[in-house]
Amino acid sequence: MKNKDEIEQILISETSIDDLIKRKIEEEFKTELENSKHTPVTRIETDISKVPAKLIFSKDAVYKVFNRNTKVQTYINGIQAEALTGMQTGVREKMLKGKQSAFTTSDAYVKFERIKLNVPA
Repeated sequence: MKNKDEIEQILISETSIDDLIKRKIEEEFKTELENSKHTPVTRIETDISKVPAKLIFSKDAVYKVFNRNTKVQTYINGIQAEALTGMQTGVREKMLKGKQSAFTTSDAYVKFERIKLNVPA
């Protein structure tokens, strides 16, 4: 970011507003281009206590579901898992705090499996 003196000099100069806008857009473009060169680092987290609460029931979270009636195992995302908690607010709160990683419904066993987290480089 430019310091106060540089900003004052730009404003005092005879530079048109169009030129100032053009410079600002070019600077932002260069910054975005530089930031895009860094590939994001991702890691798979399987411990629910290490996952941020806002991501536990997100579309990026993966849950394993075992249906007791049909004996079939499937995978769902966090949004679907939250819907399966239904009226079990205690279970939902414990999961958001990372104290519990699984719950049961009338016909299924649901367990947190993993989430892909972007780690700052």
